Amino acid sequence: MRMLQSAPERFLLYRIFCGEPLHTSPENALAKQRVIGNVAAETRRGMLMAATLTKDQMEFLQSMDTPTVCNVVEMVAPERRGHGYTVKHLFCPFPDLPPIVGFAKTVTAKAKDKVALGSYMEKRLDYLDYIAAAPTPSIAVIEDLDDEVGYGAFWGEVQSNIHKALGCLGVVTNGSIRDIPMIAQGFQMLAGSLAPSHAYTHVEDFGIPVTVHGMKVNSGDLIHADQHGAVVVPLEVIPKMKAALDDLNAREAKIIKAAKEVGTVEAIKAAIKG
Repeated sequence: MRMLQSAPERFLLYRIFCGEPLHTSPENALAKQRVIGNVAAETRRGMLMAATLTKDQMEFLQSMDTPTVCNVVEMVAPERRGHGYTVKHLFCPFPDLPPIVGFAKTVTAKAKDKVALGSYMEKRLDYLDYIAAAPTPSIAVIEDLDDEVGYGAFWGEVQSNIHKALGCLGVVTNGSIRDIPMIAQGFQMLAGSLAPSHAYTHVEDFGIPVTVHGMKVNSGDLIHADQHGAVVVPLEVIPKMKAALDDLNAREAKIIKAAKEVGTVEAIKAAIKG
């Protein structure tokens, strides 16, 4: 992946991200850059854990909707029944898209307060390197930190196309989104709200723990998401999930058959008891 190094490239991307005026030259702006966020650069670049997922495992996870994944995860890891997933409604503009499965790229963002060009551009460009880095495919998980959550939309036509090009399948955020008809094809979005403006949207930090609607996520966690919400899938339980899914499907099919074909409380109770 080619890194963006030249001053004109960096300045152009800053303009695209933040809509800043061009009265400051890229050379002067870059000369002022000294701070790269709240985490040391070497920490930022080494923050993702080693993560592996076989093709078969990926296809298996993609074959289930997110509620089913939640059911199966709690079967093989009972301690996960009450946490690890979104617990509030997230707006999904593309409910017909298939489930997405990817490694979390975690971000915190704000939009209400303006940020200075010189102190921010380098962080945003480092953020792109973070998104492009392994493991992939990825899912952006963004926690909006504004006191008025969703004040400005980080996500729209431009961001969806940039992130899709860098291996990102979609976004899960408590913040807002916009440009719904122009979103990159196949890019999934789960968001707290819609908003017409990006305001002063900017990345606060990345590669750090975040919480989106009750779901706590670390950088590199495996995420499964669809129109219902999102869940963190522990890598270590995936080998156990196929047998659990087969058992779940058999038990549910028996109960549904009793309800549809017999329809008595006695038959339904008997099916539930097994």
